[in-house]
Amino acid sequence: MDHTTLQLEKLTCPSCMQKITDTVNELKGVENTKVLFDRSKARVFFDEALISEKEIIHEIIKLGYDAKKTD
Repeated sequence: MDHTTLQLEKLTCPSCMQKITDTVNELKGVENTKVLFDRSKARVFFDEALISEKEIIHEIIKLGYDAKKTD
């Protein structure tokens, strides 16, 4: 199991946080997603054999939010 931390932009309310969490958790290969609204960050645990970090970021962007890997 791998994990990544993503910086989120355009996160304006708790509903946005829930929308991202629900969508990412439904992706095949994602084990768990935790979005920290007050820090505009998401921590995603996933199986890299089934889904890539790039694919996760793409799904968040499709929802209308910006996401990028943090250092």
